Amino acid sequence: MAHRERHRTTTIGWLRAAVLGANDGIVSTSSLLIGVAAAHAERPELLTAGIAGVVAGAMSMAAGEYVSVSSQTDTEHADLARERRELTTEPERELEELIGIYIGRGIERALAEKVALQLTAHDALSAHARDELGISPTTTTRPIQAAMASAASFAAGALLPLLVAFVSPLSWLLVTLSVTSLVFLGALGAVAAKTGGAPVWKATARVALWGALAMALTAGVGAVFGTVA
Repeated sequence: MAHRERHRTTTIGWLRAAVLGANDGIVSTSSLLIGVAAAHAERPELLTAGIAGVVAGAMSMAAGEYVSVSSQTDTEHADLARERRELTTEPERELEELIGIYIGRGIERALAEKVALQLTAHDALSAHARDELGISPTTTTRPIQAAMASAASFAAGALLPLLVAFVSPLSWLLVTLSVTSLVFLGALGAVAAKTGGAPVWKATARVALWGALAMALTAGVGAVFGTVA
């Protein structure tokens, strides 16, 4: 039977976008709500600000991710187009370049020549894309997928503190939002670390620390400007 392996690198594209979106959704929405609550706003104003923040944040994440990944895709396409031209105009030079890559990886020249010749005969562009440019199906960028994952994950993460703001008593809102948001961030960091095979406690502490810092700063802004107003 064929031996099949599942590698975590195949999930890195959507995992990065999903974790970034959910983390940003929790941090930005909870920080926004804490800042508004620290300014002594009532629940209707608080929820309005939260909902607006969820919509604006999700669209911003989608647009930013799409533009960023599209730029990377454009660069990959440009490199592939250049490589395709060089394979047409300078095939001998490109073959020698491929041989040099394999020799640099520790393969003897005779074997490197055989490998390069066979791969070139099979699919020269794919061989150069993978071994010279580092472009493979695993790392190929997908702008729409990344944008949708970012927007959906941001909304999912942002809805958690928004729900807490809806059900929590106003007198306890700052404490409740802070504690639950840190719990949400810690859980997100643990899940992401487990999925990606990284140390769980390190990832959990990292996201919780930056989340706590963001909430503390916005709480201070809300308290200062709320008092001034």
